[in-house]
Amino acid sequence: MKKTYTDTMRYCMVFLSLAILFCAAVVWNINTGSVDISLKDIANIIFTKDATDQASYNIIWKIRLPRLLTAAVLGGALSLSGFLLQTFFRNPIAGPFVLGISSGAKMFLAVVTIALSKYITTVPVSLTVISAFIGSMLSMMFVLAFSGKIKNMSMLLVIGIMISYICSAVTDFLINFAKESDIVNLTHWSLGSFSGAGWDNLKIATVIVLPTLAAVFFLSKPISAYALGEGYAQSLGVNIKLFRVLLIIFSSILSACVTAFAGPISFIGIAVPHISRIMLKTQKPQVMIPATFLCGAVFCMICDLIARTMFAPTELSVGTVTSAIGAPIVIWLMISRQRKDAQA
Repeated sequence: MKKTYTDTMRYCMVFLSLAILFCAAVVWNINTGSVDISLKDIANIIFTKDATDQASYNIIWKIRLPRLLTAAVLGGALSLSGFLLQTFFRNPIAGPFVLGISSGAKMFLAVVTIALSKYITTVPVSLTVISAFIGSMLSMMFVLAFSGKIKNMSMLLVIGIMISYICSAVTDFLINFAKESDIVNLTHWSLGSFSGAGWDNLKIATVIVLPTLAAVFFLSKPISAYALGEGYAQSLGVNIKLFRVLLIIFSSILSACVTAFAGPISFIGIAVPHISRIMLKTQKPQVMIPATFLCGAVFCMICDLIARTMFAPTELSVGTVTSAIGAPIVIWLMISRQRKDAQA
């Protein structure tokens, strides 16, 4: 009873801390930039839509607010995708990129960009999103085709990595025939950025991500049973084949959405689920799923803030910042796991 009470208090403290960090990150993002806006003006513009200062109003409503909310939604989606893949592979360093999702998106976008370069000067944002999403889904379909035939999770992980390499090789081959301007655009997109985020993109991303989040939460009990072994899950009536397919589909949809709107962003999907586990000290999906999403939102907003302000007016790609922060975390996790295996 005492342990249950202690765990509940820890969960409440973690969620309260994440909520406070989220609010702080929102205010910090809105208040930081080339134009300083006071907290009082920010509150008036957001809550009363006071447009007395038209410049500040436009900066908040058209640039900073949609950008930070997009970073929050997509950061949470990428983190949750990583959590699902780590559950699927039973591997703590599995992430959204092991399935070749981002590489597939980049490959298909390269095909569309090069194919249309003779007819249009700039690929519309809507077409970029659709192309990246289709490429992501195609990569997912290849993995799904193998998942029904291969029971070894390590082998399926290797197949995902190989698909990623194949897609990258095809992309590199296509770039040889692209215009210089197209190469620059593809390179910029492949590094990951929220600089082009707007309300329209945010609405579409939210419509995709939030229902998927709800669907994943309803899978909490099967996920909890699956974590204890396939045999145990089957004894509780879980359809393992269907469950595995759902895990891949949901994780791929989340990751594909991020890749489509912001480009491939690395290490968030690997690092954030572990940060959530360390804070919560539990594996319970009912707690981990919302905590991972919220932690990913905060993590991504902070990384985006660093990306756009550290060397202002020059803006870094958010993928650069997440890699710089996430890579050491992954290295530490690998070393920690090796020590635990050696002790066992």
